[in-house]
Amino acid sequence: MVSTATGALARGTHEIVIDGVRQVFHVAGSGPVCVAHSGGPGIAWEYLRVPALERHLTMVYLEPVGTGDSGRLADPRDYRLEVYARFLHGVIEYLGAPRVFVLGHSHGGFVAQRYALDHPDRVAGLILFGTSPVTGEEFWGAAMAEVGRFPERHPGRPEASGVPGAFQEALAAATDEDYTTSLRRILPLYFADYWTHAEALAPMRDGLRAWIDPMRGEEPAPFDVRDTLGSIAIPTLVVAGAHDFICGTRWARLLHDGIPGSRLTVLPDSGHMGHLEEPEAFTRAVAGFVRESAQAER
Repeated sequence: MVSTATGALARGTHEIVIDGVRQVFHVAGSGPVCVAHSGGPGIAWEYLRVPALERHLTMVYLEPVGTGDSGRLADPRDYRLEVYARFLHGVIEYLGAPRVFVLGHSHGGFVAQRYALDHPDRVAGLILFGTSPVTGEEFWGAAMAEVGRFPERHPGRPEASGVPGAFQEALAAATDEDYTTSLRRILPLYFADYWTHAEALAPMRDGLRAWIDPMRGEEPAPFDVRDTLGSIAIPTLVVAGAHDFICGTRWARLLHDGIPGSRLTVLPDSGHMGHLEEPEAFTRAVAGFVRESAQAER
């Protein structure tokens, strides 16, 4: 592993090399170290930045391999959870902190679960945000049903009628440009009411970037760690939006029920992006969890 940055937790952009591939991450804030893994796969990290959390935590935001300024894998089929977890481990090892908090959103939550199961000694606390312990046919069937109902939930919004078709286009995208364009079109799907926040979210929507190769990763089987959740002894916070079409409360409760001693926070006015829809409640839940977990260790 080679670093081109001075001081692993110095504020700013850092670059290391893991298994010959560049891994970029960004450090901001102060306090206990929390490494954040964004979702997708293949979506740029910036959407997950939470400046309010940086007043409580030293946030380390990964640019997942295959996105942004991080390197690319030679074979797109290698964008698998165990590979993402290995890159996450490389960053955590480089940071030098004995243990860190790990925050995973959506697909990043799958990575965080995999990492916590494989390296429990390196995790001070686990924050599973808008994610699930299982995918597969039932998971995707439920999500697609919600996609189909989206126009009915927003009858006064003409833009909503095109979202189901745009979602299919995103799944069929063949280029980075097509994938990015489709994601911008379907962004309202990820909110309880996107149009309430449309003006504030416009810069995020216009700046959203995505890369298609990470979508081509080939997992040996659908993600499913339900049978192993009981072995997680790490303090865990599960956060879900009540209106999340893909990783809603049904899946959050599976996590909460499966992980001993975990706590569940449901954001009542949020979809998949609760950190943007209810930032104060999200920050309060995460910062409070970290503070209480740190105090319990003393």
